[in-house]
Amino acid sequence: MAIEVTDCIWIGPQLDLREFDELKRGGFDTIINVRRDNEDATQPGSQAEAEAAKRAGLHYQFIPVGMDAITVADVEAFATAIGKSNGKVFAHCKSGIRAMLLHALALVEAGRMQAFELAAFGRKYGFDLSAGEAWLARHNAQRPQVKGFFDPRSSSVQYVVSDPATGRCAIIDPVLDFDEKSGATATTNADTILKYIEDNELTVEWILDTHPHADHFSAAHYLKSKTGAPTVIGEKVVDVQKLWKGIYNWPALPADGSQWDRLFADGETFSVGSIEGSVMFSPGHTLASITYVIGDAAFVHDTLFQPDSGTARADFPGGDAHMLWRSIQAILSLPDDVRLFTGHDYQPGGRAPQWESTVGEQKRRNAHIVDTDEEKFVTLRTGRDKTLAMPKLILHALQVNVRGGRLPEPEDNGRRYLKIPLDALDGAAW
Repeated sequence: MAIEVTDCIWIGPQLDLREFDELKRGGFDTIINVRRDNEDATQPGSQAEAEAAKRAGLHYQFIPVGMDAITVADVEAFATAIGKSNGKVFAHCKSGIRAMLLHALALVEAGRMQAFELAAFGRKYGFDLSAGEAWLARHNAQRPQVKGFFDPRSSSVQYVVSDPATGRCAIIDPVLDFDEKSGATATTNADTILKYIEDNELTVEWILDTHPHADHFSAAHYLKSKTGAPTVIGEKVVDVQKLWKGIYNWPALPADGSQWDRLFADGETFSVGSIEGSVMFSPGHTLASITYVIGDAAFVHDTLFQPDSGTARADFPGGDAHMLWRSIQAILSLPDDVRLFTGHDYQPGGRAPQWESTVGEQKRRNAHIVDTDEEKFVTLRTGRDKTLAMPKLILHALQVNVRGGRLPEPEDNGRRYLKIPLDALDGAAW
């Protein structure tokens, strides 16, 4: 039975899909489903719910969560879905408790309710929200604090990682906006990050890239011009530069990593404020990929995706599925409660963007890893990669990103030009 929480928010258990028409007649505009698919044999599943909602004229949002793995991104997605609705919202899971918990946490995060009020709020509507109290305690105790910024154009996630004790922070994998159809560039994503840093009175210590990206331009150079913070990447970037120097027939490109202020080696340490960080060399997706481990957070970018999405491809020039498997195993050797932050989310099943998991959750739920060995993984990964088209920006982006996010120099007419080699990626799927 659905419970009215406000005039526009109702929360309850799973409904029969035939009841969606009744919701529409009752003035509802949006359904939010927070159940993971395949929880039990009786649930209809997200695809069926989405189709039933569409037939009924309702908007549909899929934010699958488990009680053991709610993230800040889930809470933000729930609040955003509520805010976008033009009428009443029905939010559900199997029993309603996860939906109520997301709503309550969203109120706390927005400053509309204090953490100590959570239990009483739950009791008012017949829900035990003790799990929310534990979540808030963990969230408030976490070092560092991590803010993710999702770019829907490239499905990339950018991060600001900060130390609450000192106000120092690092920016990881920032995106410089580029429209390949018009050739236009912009700094919308990077400026959003700068606004967050200003609003939270943070000081940027590092601008970190995990590798030279193939699907977006890096905003590292732009952000350095705005903050003065040093730019950093892994030392193996020189191998990527040499590789792409040949592909672009670019003899003038310095392939020594001098485009960055610092090159990190495997095992090297650094700090963000008072929080210690370290570097793990994580090749496989590219020759130069690294993982940043900062406190209890590891930034794995194109190595592991969310558990429902598996792992990253290994067929780019310099990629290798065997190396990727070994890099994943090294990441999964971290403690189970280490938070993992990925660099892309392609929203399988149309769910809301997610980017945070844990080592333990990956070991339990990632279908590319569970009950798999290296041989099986390589067979799976190489088979899948053969069916994947190259990222639409790979040839645009690498000539920018092997230079630390610097756009080509203006020519004598004042315009900048990209160079696109033809037939350079043999065997790539169309």
